[in-house]
Amino acid sequence: MDQIYDLFIIGGGINGCGIARDAVGRGLSVVLAEQGDLASATSSASTKLFHGGLRYLEYFEFRLVREALQERETLLAAMPHISWPMRFVLPLSPDMRFDNATPTSRLLGVVMPWLKGRRPDWLIRLGLFLYDHLGGRKVLPGTRRLDLTTDPAGRPLKPQFIKAYEYSDCWVEDSRLVALNARDAAERGARILTETRVTHAARAGDLWEITTQSAKGTQIHRARAVVNAAGPLVGAVMKDVLPTTSTEGVRLVRGSHIVTRKLYDHDRCYFFQGQDGRIIFAIPYERDFTLIGTTDQDHQGKPGEVKISEAERDYLLAFANQYFAQTLSAADVVWTYSGVRPLYNDGAKSATAATRDYVLSLDPAPGKSLPGPPILNVFGGKITTYRRLAEHALEKLKPTFPQMSGAWTAGVPLPGGDFALADKPRLEADLRAAHPYLHAPCAERMIKAYGTDAFVILGNSITPEALGRDFGATLTEAEVRWQMTHEFARHASDVIWRRSKLGLRMSPDEAEALEAWMQANPV
Repeated sequence: MDQIYDLFIIGGGINGCGIARDAVGRGLSVVLAEQGDLASATSSASTKLFHGGLRYLEYFEFRLVREALQERETLLAAMPHISWPMRFVLPLSPDMRFDNATPTSRLLGVVMPWLKGRRPDWLIRLGLFLYDHLGGRKVLPGTRRLDLTTDPAGRPLKPQFIKAYEYSDCWVEDSRLVALNARDAAERGARILTETRVTHAARAGDLWEITTQSAKGTQIHRARAVVNAAGPLVGAVMKDVLPTTSTEGVRLVRGSHIVTRKLYDHDRCYFFQGQDGRIIFAIPYERDFTLIGTTDQDHQGKPGEVKISEAERDYLLAFANQYFAQTLSAADVVWTYSGVRPLYNDGAKSATAATRDYVLSLDPAPGKSLPGPPILNVFGGKITTYRRLAEHALEKLKPTFPQMSGAWTAGVPLPGGDFALADKPRLEADLRAAHPYLHAPCAERMIKAYGTDAFVILGNSITPEALGRDFGATLTEAEVRWQMTHEFARHASDVIWRRSKLGLRMSPDEAEALEAWMQANPV
């Protein structure tokens, strides 16, 4: 309890870890506590995209879309191993509909009542024009029109889909993004505490005293400011842990995804629009699978108890079946995952209409007479804008830390990302040349997960046996030790479902053996 930290962060998702990295890089002393594993909730349950949010244009959220579009290329440059460009195919259909609650739909209903509820082709093209130009796109290619009768993207679809637009967005390995932000923060001096629950916090003069509980027992930490970045639990932390005068609320919205065996052979994604006004994506996933999602449902249960419902699964299957020539059923689903998005409660009538923008609430508010150190509550946010959120969070805390330096994270690579995006194929070839026992898919996976650190993990090995125990699905002891030592992995699920998706290829017995080995060989 002797050390006084500048900043204590509650929550090890993307917002918490992003703020920790930015803050420690500005010269602040930082400790972060996460009650489970890093990215164990919302930040590992996204649709895995860096995107501007094309559909948010219908809600006139131009600032959010512009910021997200600007960030795509900034983030691509900083993490070329775990993110890469993708092209999205948007098939056109007269059955496309708006959610009638959107501002765009209401406006069209007034000025063009014959279009009420419809998404005409010209409106989609206008939206894509804005999407191409609103963020100052420099690297990613722009929109083009496709003839689905001749383009390979039309082959998996029903024959009534003749035309489409194709535009750019980006893929990201969401859980790895969190782990790499935490790792970078730790290497710069932050203290990262996983499996550590915050049980109480109180103002004590000019400091916070924060009580945590972990396998090491009860500890008390002192800090000059607290950031509540607890994601779905932000409201619960405000209510049960922190003394706060904030009246903001959180709206929990469940997003669920299904994974099927590979549905098509090309490397593009689909953006499907439904008759109910919603959209879903179908995305190539982990070489041999297709990811389909997401839903938007208000979540009424506990934030930590979230899983897909049969109704959500069937909704996604039925939605996809409107487009794919192959009829999908529940038997085709090999895995599902769900997450709860902690959106700012702006009073929207539906979960779909609730704002995806982030809100940062400082307590006490600027100019307020309430004495004592501040707490910053973080609501909402998207993976795409996590870095900008962190910058804005520290701007809010600037009066408390006038000595801290300015923003620095734009363009600074995350660990392993110190290479150009165009060099990724060369790195894969170099890795195979240095380690001839690697087959091409394994080399690709290692570079996409670790970038230049893949060479460090494999070291001077010339045979697979030199990497230690083989746990299955190309996972070796050397890789597991790296994750435990550098990426805070403590359990098999941390390794095979968050820092990788090798759980899709491993048997239950292999996963149990990995867990037993990790518990017998702690770091």
